[in-house]
Amino acid sequence: MITENVKKLLAEIPQANPQGEAVTLVAAVKMQTPEAINEAICAGVRAIGDNHVQEFKEKYDLIEGNPERHFIGHLQTNKVKYLIGKVDLYHSVDRYNLAEELSKRSAAAGITSNILVQINIGNEETKGGFELDEARDACERIAKLPALKIEGLMAMLPFIDDEAELRRLATLMRSKYDELKADFPAFKHLSMGMSGDWKLCVECGSNMIRLGTSIFGPRHYD
Repeated sequence: MITENVKKLLAEIPQANPQGEAVTLVAAVKMQTPEAINEAICAGVRAIGDNHVQEFKEKYDLIEGNPERHFIGHLQTNKVKYLIGKVDLYHSVDRYNLAEELSKRSAAAGITSNILVQINIGNEETKGGFELDEARDACERIAKLPALKIEGLMAMLPFIDDEAELRRLATLMRSKYDELKADFPAFKHLSMGMSGDWKLCVECGSNMIRLGTSIFGPRHYD
């Protein structure tokens, strides 16, 4: 099933979004076995995204095929030390003190960590991230920290059925991304879109989507 799902997705995902940018698929591997993840990689997945540090640590050496390693979940500052030098892109830098910790640990390790600044586009109390009107200030403050490279923005759309509102929010995210890209030349990723809304997000300008259920099927929280 996983192989078929990946091949179907890779055929279905547009070669480029409306802005002409390639669309990157990141497989969200929360609660998946190493065997399932390796099957997805063998089928053509080139980047995988973890949500939990403990899972990342347990499965790190069991993953085959040398995919890009992304961290896409909420990250506690006291867990950063376990990821330094092993993650290619941190999607969920949702507060300044997390950026500070990533900077400190990266500098101590002699590396530069690539990050995305998370925006709470729906102003939801249950989600982290900077408000949209804080995005520029957040990027400017974080850009002054050593050993970090801001490569774009990340957002999660609300779980609502109002397609017009979702499209409005996704379009706002793309507009903010374009506005900031003019001043932050390293910007290249707008990470927005999950299994339920990725098509809409790509239509609105996302160039990186994080899909779990579409690849592995529904998660079982037993």
